[in-house]
Amino acid sequence: MSLSFLLRRVSGLFQHNGKASLLSGTRFFASLEPEPLTVTEQNHGVRRIILNNPKKRNALSLAMLESLKENILTDIDSPQLRVIVISARGPVFSSGHDLKELTSSRGRDHHRKVFQTCSEVMTLIQDVPVPVIAMVNGVATAAGCQLVASCDIAVATEKSTFATPGVNVGLFCSTPAVAIGRAVPRKVAMEMLFTGTPISARDALLHGLVSKVVSEEHLEEETASIARRVCAASRPVVALGKATFHRQMSQGRDAAYAMTSQVMVDNLWLRDGQEGIRAFVEKRKPVWSHQAEPEPH
Repeated sequence: MSLSFLLRRVSGLFQHNGKASLLSGTRFFASLEPEPLTVTEQNHGVRRIILNNPKKRNALSLAMLESLKENILTDIDSPQLRVIVISARGPVFSSGHDLKELTSSRGRDHHRKVFQTCSEVMTLIQDVPVPVIAMVNGVATAAGCQLVASCDIAVATEKSTFATPGVNVGLFCSTPAVAIGRAVPRKVAMEMLFTGTPISARDALLHGLVSKVVSEEHLEEETASIARRVCAASRPVVALGKATFHRQMSQGRDAAYAMTSQVMVDNLWLRDGQEGIRAFVEKRKPVWSHQAEPEPH
């Protein structure tokens, strides 16, 4: 999948009134309309998407998934967008699918739409040209755990736990297993899937499900620090690197080396590729254009 294809397939428009609405949203929406399932803000290149349905444990209902998808896609081509952070209100990051939507009365077509939309969101997270960070402070189960596993980076608090308990309610976590099985060793994934037993944040770190574990008071600070470091790099270089990484992971060794070697050459011919090398030689900080354009001749 080429970078240009990824950038062409997504577009949109992003508008937000500022950070104050995140703090006062409960009171504002309570008087006018139901609270939104997700809330967004964007500052200094970082888009924050907050799962905003704590009363229902931030369940990934069809409506929640569609809202999350829209929030991710909005203005995805803008050079001002450099990283996305997904977090949640309340003690539960996400409990997974809304089981009330999965009763037989809803019908197979509805069930197909739920899982199809969920799969689209999870793959979208890996296909968009900016890194996506999960900021977890609480419980992440089933499709909620899948969401964490799908993100490029995950920072969790020490109290966070992760589980795939679907087997205990008669619905094996087959779709979460796609992301989780690619994030942790196979035997760890199988134990999680067969028993539904939660794992701690420390075990999640040990097995590769999350990137860092921090105290609750340092969660925002550490996540912001990672986001700032991403923002300091060239957007098209990061986008090319992310797309290439995910592509080569599904290839054999020799094919991966052949593909990535060509990508390294393509990277060198980006305007920012040459700017970075010039800056290194001249012992100065690079000035990124953040434009996916070749170096002019």
